[in-house]
Amino acid sequence: MTDQHDRSTRVGVDIGGTFTDVVAVRDGEITVTKTPSTPDEPERGVLDGLDESETAADYTPQDVDFFSHGTTVATNAVLEGTWADTALVTTEGFRDALEIGRQDRPDIYDFDAEKAEPVVPRDHRFTVPERLDERGNVIRDLDEDAVREVAAEIDETGVSAVAVCLLFAFENPAHERRVAEILREEMPDVSVSRSSSVLPEIREYERGVTTALNAALAPVMADYVGDLEREVRDRGVEATVKIMQSNGGLIDADAARERPVNTLLSGPAAGVQGATHVADRAGYSDLVTMDMGGTSCDVSLVQDGEPVVSTDVAVGDYTVGVPMIDVHTVGAGGGSVAWVDAGGALRVGPRSAGADPGPICYGRGGERPTTTDAHYLLGRIDPAGFLPGDRDVGADEVRAAFAELGDELGMDPEETAQGVLDVANANMARALRVVSVERGHDPREFALVAFGGAGPLHAPTLAAELDVPTVLVPRTAGALSALGLLISDVGYDYSQSMVRPWDAVDPETVATAFAELRAEGDDELAAEDVPRENREFERVADLRYAGQSFDVSVPLPAGEVDADAIAEIERRFHERHEARYGHSDPEEPVELVTLRLHARGVVDSPETATVGADGTVDDAVAERREVSFDGDAHDAPIYDRDVLPAGGEFDGPAVVEGPESTVVLRPGQSAVVDPDGTLVVDTGVDR
Repeated sequence: MTDQHDRSTRVGVDIGGTFTDVVAVRDGEITVTKTPSTPDEPERGVLDGLDESETAADYTPQDVDFFSHGTTVATNAVLEGTWADTALVTTEGFRDALEIGRQDRPDIYDFDAEKAEPVVPRDHRFTVPERLDERGNVIRDLDEDAVREVAAEIDETGVSAVAVCLLFAFENPAHERRVAEILREEMPDVSVSRSSSVLPEIREYERGVTTALNAALAPVMADYVGDLEREVRDRGVEATVKIMQSNGGLIDADAARERPVNTLLSGPAAGVQGATHVADRAGYSDLVTMDMGGTSCDVSLVQDGEPVVSTDVAVGDYTVGVPMIDVHTVGAGGGSVAWVDAGGALRVGPRSAGADPGPICYGRGGERPTTTDAHYLLGRIDPAGFLPGDRDVGADEVRAAFAELGDELGMDPEETAQGVLDVANANMARALRVVSVERGHDPREFALVAFGGAGPLHAPTLAAELDVPTVLVPRTAGALSALGLLISDVGYDYSQSMVRPWDAVDPETVATAFAELRAEGDDELAAEDVPRENREFERVADLRYAGQSFDVSVPLPAGEVDADAIAEIERRFHERHEARYGHSDPEEPVELVTLRLHARGVVDSPETATVGADGTVDDAVAERREVSFDGDAHDAPIYDRDVLPAGGEFDGPAVVEGPESTVVLRPGQSAVVDPDGTLVVDTGVDR
């Protein structure tokens, strides 16, 4: 270990379903370490990763001056239903709004489909007498005595969290604030979440679900973040712990405890941020990102260098209304298990072999064939290159597993392995089309950024199928989410629903609302010690045609909000509606729905060392191996990625093996190494 405590090390830690990744940047050098995740005690996996990272990158805890973390704690709690027991307090007469929901079916053609269980069961939902109108005017005063009676009833249930969601509280939060005050007076040990703080927007169901989830996750996140902070401090790290949000911005640990619902897509968001950063340095701003790990594949869209953010993203069975990077997930990962369904069709996933026992070729006792095993059988990966030296790679076991699966399909082992990859690719191709073609975007105009341990294995094939001309594979593809944590800005989102006919909107009212939101953002960024010159504020208005249910987000022009700005916002709305839905009508009346402000604290990205240009591509050939593509065997070079020089070019078929991921180029494709070490793959598609 070094004896120099120069506090010049930045550390990002991302917990995945299989591995916990730690990226350390010190003196421009990037060091990546991977340790098995520990789902029962996620903080233990973080500490194990830090132990290995400190040794590998030669730094001490005291050297760390920036520490950021992507967490799956809130996500797992929602997917597994392991949140805290929670109560809900709402307006009298609206007890069942959370259960009625939108009255839509999860699958309109599935007669056996069942709706998700409400976050808060009916016997834990309570109402209080009060009422506001749609402009926030008081129709019926809050009955504070009734609130105290409700508090006594809630106390008897033994819940550890309460959500408060009153009708039209987004227009006037006074009643909600008073209810929360009384609940805290009567039950000081119970956490309370208010909808006017969590999501001050229209749509009662979405606001209720989001607030209820925030309340239910608060005790879970408080325990985890508290344990993590304590353990990190005990080992000597003095840097503030930053947590990645779903919108791609970092917040401090206290904010994560208060608004855990904002961290539901923490890990995937970090990956998209990392992909955006790497692609920007390579000269690409319009991207489809693809993060394929051991259990799932997350895809997202980036336009003009900014990840697409949505307020209508489903996490598990619940649609959450807070701003999130728009990520679409399918159950296709390196550990996805292949099987034959009752109709005799080959299926892959969503069940995964996970980290333990993992794929058969990992030699940990896995018995069911996976996509990783298929790559191994076809010569595309060599587990001996990344597994511990004492681990036996189960070559015979892999072939036997595919022979058994092939018997059910009438195919030999190699044909079966190719079939497994074809099915997995079809699943991911559908996901890529969801975020591109189905939303009006031509994939031919985008580059595909592939990362995660398994993403680069599949991306060149998927890109060719979707007519995407270029694939980018970052140098740290296997741990890009952790790198994304080091280059992401601090970010907070604020909103205020104000449903008004657009022709009745007063510029001064809009300007005042944005000024109030900006003041909140300024306060939070100041609390995080963000210098004033590093604070940026982005204003957006959600508009819709009168009578529509859903709206379109429109960025505001720079400068003051005056009559000219109001006219420009309306013009942009019609333009964006045309682009999104294929039609617009400037003669139709327009409504304002919600004002939004994103407060950004710009973080200086760490400088990273570039790849040297010494040596030749031929020097990087570690071996040659028989690699199969669509039933044809090829004698392909196997390149050591760490030896490939900047500017080096080579053609497929080829395999590039790196420390955390493997890239497979098909026949007819080619690649060049850029100065950052990113592989830029030409997929052979005509532009």
